Amino acid sequence: MQKDASSGCLRESGDRSEQTCRRLWEAIPQAYRTGHCSTDFWKSYQAVIPEEQHTAVGKETGETAHVERWNNTLRQRLARFVRKTLSFSRISVHA
Repeated sequence: MQKDASSGCLRESGDRSEQTCRRLWEAIPQAYRTGHCSTDFWKSYQAVIPEEQHTAVGKETGETAHVERWNNTLRQRLARFVRKTLSFSRISVHA
């Protein structure tokens, strides 16, 4: 579990399993766990976050845009999080 000092955001690195989701959920301070969560439709979220606090939403709603942008920024800046499909170099052959 990592906490970003500037934003106060919690991050959990790992797969999207129920176990990883549970580690993240349990790291959230109790006072914040009473709030409402908007996530994508991944089953792990539905298994961990209480039903009355959880709404699964599609990308068209914009509800997850902020966190998706944050994840993209991390991938761009930190090699550990970079998607292989976005990280390549082109070799130029000069005659």
